[in-house]
Amino acid sequence: MTAVTKPSASTNFFIRLQNVSAPIRWMFVAAAGMLALTFVAQFGKGDPGLLTSSSASGAMIRWAAPILLAGLGGLFSERAGVVNIGLEGMMILGTWGAAWGGINYGPWWALVIAASFGALGGLLHAIATVSFGVDHIISGVAINILAPGVTRYLSDQIFTGYKGGSVSQSPGAGHFSRFNVPFLSGGDSLLGWKSPNTLGWIDKKNWFFVSDVSALIRGMFVQISWFTVIAYLLVPISGFVLWRTRFGLRVRISGERPSAGESLGVNIYYHKYMAVIISGAFSGLAGAFIVLELTGFYRQGQTTSRGYIGLAALIFGNWRPGGVLMGALVFGYPFGLALRDLGGDATQNLLLVIAIALGVVLIWAVRRRKRADSLLAGGLGGIILIWYVLSTSAPKWLPNTMPYVMVLLTLIFLSQHLRMPADDGRIYRKGET
Repeated sequence: MTAVTKPSASTNFFIRLQNVSAPIRWMFVAAAGMLALTFVAQFGKGDPGLLTSSSASGAMIRWAAPILLAGLGGLFSERAGVVNIGLEGMMILGTWGAAWGGINYGPWWALVIAASFGALGGLLHAIATVSFGVDHIISGVAINILAPGVTRYLSDQIFTGYKGGSVSQSPGAGHFSRFNVPFLSGGDSLLGWKSPNTLGWIDKKNWFFVSDVSALIRGMFVQISWFTVIAYLLVPISGFVLWRTRFGLRVRISGERPSAGESLGVNIYYHKYMAVIISGAFSGLAGAFIVLELTGFYRQGQTTSRGYIGLAALIFGNWRPGGVLMGALVFGYPFGLALRDLGGDATQNLLLVIAIALGVVLIWAVRRRKRADSLLAGGLGGIILIWYVLSTSAPKWLPNTMPYVMVLLTLIFLSQHLRMPADDGRIYRKGET
């Protein structure tokens, strides 16, 4: 009779973690990430306290928003089975539309116009891929090439006639006013009464982990705009639409089993078109965020590949809204941190955070008896740890490369848990079985 070996407590923990819902798992990952940041902020090199400061998390919220919006745009498109490499081009169209709308009609109309410009790019992509069967990658690349030329032509025709405008830049496009959230971050004066700064009070107590988490959360509620609120509210809204409505169900069946959907009377072409147009509108809003919240004006080339990083966040998040949000925050954090880390200490200490993360992956791989993953995680973690110990400052290119490195690591270690829509990228023709 063979003895049955009971799994250890740590193995049981990993099994239970895999069986819980995705939002709970992401909350656990976020808490573990905050713990790692707190540890490094206490014991890292130089003055790494910026890692858990409210200014770092506030910058993360702002710099992650365009990545988030682009990623949500890719989510709609790919859930309908259409790969949208053209997110970058649609974002470029949105930047120009937001600048023109903001100059002439104000920031709220700038959002509508930017979304419309992006939606036109999405419509073009849908016509090419859904109606004419053009390869999705080729169509997306064509849009990315076309968009800068279109916006430069429009700038030459319109912005050159404005005071302060040129063929590559617009005048100031305006912005949304910002506010602090009452009770959490102090808030503005309410009828002459100033609300308490609860999170700031906890931050000043210098309690290990608790104060650091309080500072990080407080930064998310300081000097935010209504556009920022809208951007992050689109995460639960997108999840509700795609998983709790009839329209969302039909979009998802268009990307999973379109032939089965067609047999049930679903208009597959219509839902693919709508999903890709929505994708373009979200990308246009991402461009508008860059103009109205990050720079204040349109400038040629200002998207700096955020559309591609949005796709990376989509893959990192396993084609789920909550995962896209987590990916956007993780990718936006190094960008925001680098802008405030003039001495380079905090950015350098991110190397230690990555080494710790790879250490956790190593433990997980050993527990799962994945020899190749164990060797890779241990080797990479060791190299990064040695780099951290021997270096005196972080290279300037580090924040820009982190998103892509993290996506590669996600694909390497978690590829078996990633699941793209079954029909994603496939050219569909009505009547196919």
